[in-house]
Amino acid sequence: MSLKLPQAPNAGLFKQGYQSHSSADGAIIRNIEAVREISQIVETSMGPSGRNKIIVNKLGKTFVTNDAATMINELEIVHPAVKILIMASKQQEFEMGDNTNLVIILAGELLNIASKLLSLGLNVSEIIQGYNLACKFVMEKLDSLVINKVESLTDPKELIKVIKSVVSSKQSALEPVISKLIIDAVKLVLNPKKPSAFNVDSIRVVKIMGSSLAHSQVVKGMVFPRQPEGSVKNITSTSKVVVFSCPIDVSTTETSSTVLLHNAQEMLDFSKDEEAQLDQMCKEISDSGVKVIIAGASVGELALHYFNKYGILILKVPSKFDVRRICQVCGATPLPRLGAPTPDEMGEIDVIETKELGGDRVTIFRQGEDSTTRTSTIILRGATQNNLDDVERCIDDGVNSIKGLLKSNELLPGAGGVEIELSKLVTKYGETTPGLLQLAIKQYAKAFEVVPRVLSETSGLDSTEILSKLYAIHSLNDNSGLNIGIDIENDSKDGLINVDNELIYDLLSSKRSAINLATEAANTILSIDQIIMAKRAGGPVMPNKPTPQNWDQED
Repeated sequence: MSLKLPQAPNAGLFKQGYQSHSSADGAIIRNIEAVREISQIVETSMGPSGRNKIIVNKLGKTFVTNDAATMINELEIVHPAVKILIMASKQQEFEMGDNTNLVIILAGELLNIASKLLSLGLNVSEIIQGYNLACKFVMEKLDSLVINKVESLTDPKELIKVIKSVVSSKQSALEPVISKLIIDAVKLVLNPKKPSAFNVDSIRVVKIMGSSLAHSQVVKGMVFPRQPEGSVKNITSTSKVVVFSCPIDVSTTETSSTVLLHNAQEMLDFSKDEEAQLDQMCKEISDSGVKVIIAGASVGELALHYFNKYGILILKVPSKFDVRRICQVCGATPLPRLGAPTPDEMGEIDVIETKELGGDRVTIFRQGEDSTTRTSTIILRGATQNNLDDVERCIDDGVNSIKGLLKSNELLPGAGGVEIELSKLVTKYGETTPGLLQLAIKQYAKAFEVVPRVLSETSGLDSTEILSKLYAIHSLNDNSGLNIGIDIENDSKDGLINVDNELIYDLLSSKRSAINLATEAANTILSIDQIIMAKRAGGPVMPNKPTPQNWDQED
C-alpha cells in the first residue's frame, strides 16, 4: 500500500488563498524590480528640469506635478516591499519636508546595484554589511564637506541660501518671486529671540484664481476665502474679537410640543419673549466691547439681524483648524457657550477688510505694523488650479527647509557636487577594506552617481561627459573641486558651475536623513527572502457597471 502525499508541499499549512514567494522563486529579484519600477517613475522628475507626471487618483482628481511626495500619496501601491520604501520616503517628508525623491531614487539605485552583486555570487548578508559600513562612513564624512552656513535666520540674504535651491528644484525660473514670498512670510512669524519655536503651520497659503504669480502677496494675519455674514464688512480700528464654537441661535428644546393659538395677538406675543432674550444677549455682547464675532458653527437669521443692529461684524468659519488658528492670531479663547465674554476670553485685531480678488470675495484679518502675529498668509494668484497647487507644494517645501535649518545651519554643495565627492571618498574607503565587503562598499559609492546623472539627462546634457569632468575636478587633493556642480541652465561651455557663486546648496540635516533612510530601506528590502500574503478580506470586487433602476430597464 503506497502512502498518498499531498499535491503541493505545505498544502495544509495555510488557509486557502494564501500566496507564498520564497527566495528560491526569485523573491529578492522580484522585490528589487518592483522598487526599481517606482524609482524610475520618480527619477525623471528630479531637479529643476524634472518632468511632470499626470496622476489621476481613484476619485478622478487630476494632479500635474513633479513632487515625489504628492505622487507617492496619490499612487495606490499594493506591493509589500515597495511599501517599505514608501514608508521611509514619508518619514523623510514628515521630518524634513524635502528630499523625498532622493530617498526613493537612491534606495532604488542601491537595490539595482545589489542585484548585480547577487548575480556575481555575493551573499545578501555581505551586501547589507558592506552597505552599513559605507553608510556609517558617509555619516562621519558629511560634516567635513560643509562649505557654507546660514548665520542669521532673520537676514533674507542668509535665508535665500537654503530656500533658493529647494524652490528652483520645483519651480525653475520662478525662484526669485517664490523665495521672496516665503522669506517675507517667515520674517513675520519668526521670533528672533526664540527661533526654535518656529512652526510650519504658522504660514498658510490661500489660492485665488486669476492674474499672475507676480501679483501674489503676503498678509500679516489670516485670509478667509469668504465674506462676512452681516451688513458690516470692514473694521479699520483695533477691535475686540470673540470666538464662539457653538451655534449662534435660539436654543431649541429637546422635546416637541403643540401650542394652541386663539387669536392673532397671541401669535405675535408667542415669539416676543424669545426675541427679547436674543436681543438682550446680543446687547450684552456689544456692551462688553466686542466688535467682531467668529462663528465656528451656524448663525441664525434672527441673531444676524440683532448683530447688524448693534454694528457687529460676524464671520462664519466652518473649519475647526481655522478657528484654532484665528484664536492664535487674535489671542482669543473659543467659547462653547453663548453670552458676553470676559476680558480674558476676548482677543484683538487691528484691521478687518473685505476685498474682491479675481472675482472672489475674501476677508482679511490683518495685524498692524507694531503688533506681533503668530500667523502669516501667502495669497497666491495664478492662471490654473493645477499651477496654483504646484506652487503651493513648492512653498511648503521652502517653509520646511527653514524647519530643517533649525536642526543644523550647515550647507553642503548642491547641483550634484556633494554626491560626486561622497562617491570618491567611499570608493577610497572601500579600497582599504579587506575581503568581499570591498565590492559592496565600492558599489555603494557608485550609487551616488544617480543624482548627477539624472540632473544631466533631464537638462539635455551628456551624462557620461559631465560625470567624467566632475570626477576629474573632484579628484584634486586640494578640495578645490568640492564646490563645482552641474550647470542646469547650460550657460557655461563645459556644463559645470561654481555652486558658491550661484548659491546652490543642499541642507546637511536633510541630506543626512535622506541617505540614512534610503540605506535602511534598501537593506530591509534586501533582507526579505520570503513573502507570505493572505487572501484579502471582503467579498468579490464587482465591476463598475451601473445598477439597473427597474427590473425591466435595458442593461
